[in-house]
Amino acid sequence: MAKALYLEDSYLKECDATVVSVTNGKYVVLDQTIFYPKGGGQPWDTGKIIKNGETYNVVYVGKFSGEISHEVDHPGLKEGDKVHCVLDWERRYRLMRSHTAAHVFASLLCNETGALVTGNELGLEKIRFDFSLENLNRELIKKYVDKANELFKKDIPVKTYWLPREEALKIPGVIKMAEAFPPDIPELRIVEIVGVDKQADGGTHVKSLKEVGQIEFLKAVNKGKNNKRVYFRIVP
Repeated sequence: MAKALYLEDSYLKECDATVVSVTNGKYVVLDQTIFYPKGGGQPWDTGKIIKNGETYNVVYVGKFSGEISHEVDHPGLKEGDKVHCVLDWERRYRLMRSHTAAHVFASLLCNETGALVTGNELGLEKIRFDFSLENLNRELIKKYVDKANELFKKDIPVKTYWLPREEALKIPGVIKMAEAFPPDIPELRIVEIVGVDKQADGGTHVKSLKEVGQIEFLKAVNKGKNNKRVYFRIVP
């Protein structure tokens, strides 16, 4: 199984790797990777894999049967090749800011209303969250946006670490997704925004809330009983 370097350091922009396997000429598995695969509402990373001066653009990254697969735009890579990986850093960093912003906003709303997250999607232009809320109060949502923006002015650390599964599951609110069950693995990765939130998460994040910038409320939509959708974005 490939070593997921992004879990240990979200700020790695480049790495060397060895090709483990290639399927249909374009689905590449590496021994280690900086590319985040689509999952948990966070989009996949893009970038390039370089071999002997030739560039293979990474157009999609997914996780299949436990392996991280990189789809490249043309064939040529072979098992055993030594390659250099380069991340589209501007895209990744924006997604890191968005993901951390999403944790803060969701934790404020969930902690004060008792709602759970029923769906989420991080995008480059907007962030979508679905909450198990009975009543949609736009003024209340704007209040949580304002509270989040106050926190983003502060140099509050964001830490990631691993905890034994049983210990992690004792943390109040560590799982915020409705009907979500943590993977059946001995350790869970925890993302802790100090003094604000702790939750199990496998995504990429900034190191301080000051890096997020500010967020802007876009709209709220009623998606039926006990399901309200909120859109917001990070300000460029």
